[in-house]
Amino acid sequence: MAKNRFSSGDGPSQRQLRVGELIRRTLSDVLLRGDVHDPDLNKISITVGEVRTSPDLKVATVYVAPLGGTLGGESAEAMLAALRRHSGELRHHVAKAMTLKYAPDLRFRMDETFDRLDETRRLFSDETVQRDIAARDDDEGDED
Repeated sequence: MAKNRFSSGDGPSQRQLRVGELIRRTLSDVLLRGDVHDPDLNKISITVGEVRTSPDLKVATVYVAPLGGTLGGESAEAMLAALRRHSGELRHHVAKAMTLKYAPDLRFRMDETFDRLDETRRLFSDETVQRDIAARDDDEGDED
């Protein structure tokens, strides 16, 4: 059976990671400088947490979050709507900064990393989990 050239099965390629990081830096700089002339977009400080690219580098999923905390649901949607509205202009800035055959199509999503981190912290601080961790540590100490 022929191997799909885009599916290695063990995560993104080095090129995908490198291109994703370059796109992340470029978008961060553009948003920081306020190169996109939209008052809705410029009044929010936006953090570009991660950019994941497709194997063919034609689609880039950009994970964004408001700097300094979370916005309410409506404000977060307004931020995403403003980014999506200006995705063509942002794509142009990315294309100018990079030497790729195709400028990737930018798709914006909310970065929920910090929310998951808070949930993980909450789970680890639970008494039952703490007790189980302590019991496991005691069991490992007895084996020595």
